[in-house]
Amino acid sequence: MALVGAGPGHPGLLTLRAVECLRQADLVLYDRLVPVRLLEHASSSARLLCVEELPARHPDRYPQIHQTMIDAARQGLRVVRLKGGDPFLFGRGAEEAEALRAAGVPYEVVPGVTAALGASACAGIPLTHRQHASAVALVTGHEQPDKAESQLDWGALARFPGTLVFYMGIARLPHIVRSLIENGKPADVPAAAVHWGTTSRQRTVEATLEGLPARVAEMGIAAPALVIVGPVVGMREKISWFEDRPLFGKRVLVTRPRHQAADLVRRLEELGASALVLPTVEVLELEDWSAVDRALAELPRCQWLVFTSANGVHALMRRLFAGGRDLRALGHLRLAVIGPATGDALRSYHLMPDAMPAEHNSEGLVAALRPLVTGQRVLLARADRGLDLLREQLSTVAEVEQVAVYRQVDHFLAPADEALESLRRGEVDYATLTSSNIARALILGVGEEVRERMKKGAPGLVTISPRTSAAVRELEMPVAGEAQTYTTEGVLEALCLLARR
Repeated sequence: MALVGAGPGHPGLLTLRAVECLRQADLVLYDRLVPVRLLEHASSSARLLCVEELPARHPDRYPQIHQTMIDAARQGLRVVRLKGGDPFLFGRGAEEAEALRAAGVPYEVVPGVTAALGASACAGIPLTHRQHASAVALVTGHEQPDKAESQLDWGALARFPGTLVFYMGIARLPHIVRSLIENGKPADVPAAAVHWGTTSRQRTVEATLEGLPARVAEMGIAAPALVIVGPVVGMREKISWFEDRPLFGKRVLVTRPRHQAADLVRRLEELGASALVLPTVEVLELEDWSAVDRALAELPRCQWLVFTSANGVHALMRRLFAGGRDLRALGHLRLAVIGPATGDALRSYHLMPDAMPAEHNSEGLVAALRPLVTGQRVLLARADRGLDLLREQLSTVAEVEQVAVYRQVDHFLAPADEALESLRRGEVDYATLTSSNIARALILGVGEEVRERMKKGAPGLVTISPRTSAAVRELEMPVAGEAQTYTTEGVLEALCLLARR
């Protein structure tokens, strides 16, 4: 049993120990505000249960949480109680630990990055500074309702010689500000509210302490938000960084197969975007390997082996190894790839490509290979659907055998999928399309209402190549942006260019 801190919201701020616990869990019991992306670390066999799905209303739900943890642990399940921020800071982690101890259930506590540290850093507000603050006080702005009286000493807080950070204080912000000023806190001390800190939804509002409630109301800032009071807030103008990133605040749909989406998601998050994953095609094993096995048996007669995707590299290698062979079977071959991602897949098996075109498409690969393969025998490993251009063009100068090493099928877009729901609500700024098949599957699968908005450019469709753009336009949709280099980085550059306009 583990009480695990999920951090303040950014997926990259989860600790390594938290990831280890999630990977081993049979049951993950998580808070409503925990980012869904964090749950991807859990095993596909794990049960994921949001505490809001438990019976009873909010004030009475905690006994249900305790009992759910205890019952699962007694059944021998590995349980992770995933809590926002840090389990022991303004949450109920200590109460949950007490309940576990009383029930005789062993547990560990995995600390998390708390909101005060994460949100302040991402807002560009240092909590301490040699010239401004040598102490920090973390304060709850939402005490337990049934307390006879407040435990907060407003006089001491007003005199505190450092930075004040109020958790869960937005609803009571006028009371907090009034209590501080009435007890001697200067009304003109710098203050800020950070909404959805560390995420692409972050918004930071600055004002004097006295003016902060009006400014928060004017900007529509609501929970979850953190309030910071002290001279350090004035440092924000010099060192803010998080909200200055090129894709900050943009919501971008990633339509690649889920197992290939991670790198693009990571890069989007680094650039400040919120990435939503909605796979539109699936990559599957072949149902009949006989053609591939025959082609592998004929490898000694080939001089070239050509790959048009990373999926093709991995699929062929898996089949080669499954047959009891290893890389020595490829030792006599020269290897060609269509682009950098396919080349990286090949290098993951300690193999280096002998040829890769400057333009990462079928036409570029034909131009690069034609003078190299003339009069030779070529094996082309590819998907079971797509253009036949490579085989047709190379067959004029070489003996070419083409074999499908994996299947592509359109992915069923489940109506309840969170990313699809965001798309339907018009909450997505851009959708990335990294192949013609993916483009067709998305446009044809989202429904008429979304297609009508797409025709008006919402979301903007950003493609990886002219061929993908052509597939989009064939379906009467506009192309908002097109990669100049036909790679993931090219797509990101096109997105950044659009965001700057």
